[in-house]
Amino acid sequence: MPSFDTVIEPNLVEVRNAVEQSAREIGTRFDFKGTSAGIDLADKAITLFGDSEFQIGQVTDILLAKLTKRGVDIRFLDRSAKIEKIGGDKVRQSVTVKSGVDSDTAKKLQAAIKQSKLKVQAAIQGDTVRVTGAKRDDLQAAMQIIRKTASDAPVSFTNLRD
Repeated sequence: MPSFDTVIEPNLVEVRNAVEQSAREIGTRFDFKGTSAGIDLADKAITLFGDSEFQIGQVTDILLAKLTKRGVDIRFLDRSAKIEKIGGDKVRQSVTVKSGVDSDTAKKLQAAIKQSKLKVQAAIQGDTVRVTGAKRDDLQAAMQIIRKTASDAPVSFTNLRD
């Protein structure tokens, strides 16, 4: 039976390369000389450092530009964390790299597929959503529905089987 998996999976090598390029640029820019501006990557969390919220915004702009140049979708980044003071006049912000379909998005995708009245089934399997159906055309229609439903998340389709 034909099937495919819906996943949210960034290219972590490109993310690491973009963070390293951003750190290099921050180190060489004149307007960051003598400040605590910086960027750090630990597992799937990027930490931005600066002297003010404005400087954090500049570091974020540099990071987003480098990610875009490296072909990484910026929707992978969860920038909802607040900017926090870490002592003195220093601030930091934590940005997480999204990976895997969270349960709310998975339920939303599953409900959209059921409402479409296509002859396919969607099953949540951990951090992926597996869609199975009898016809390949139905699977392609389901892919279009998933793209429309999860427009805020960079979904990709893997493990396509006939």
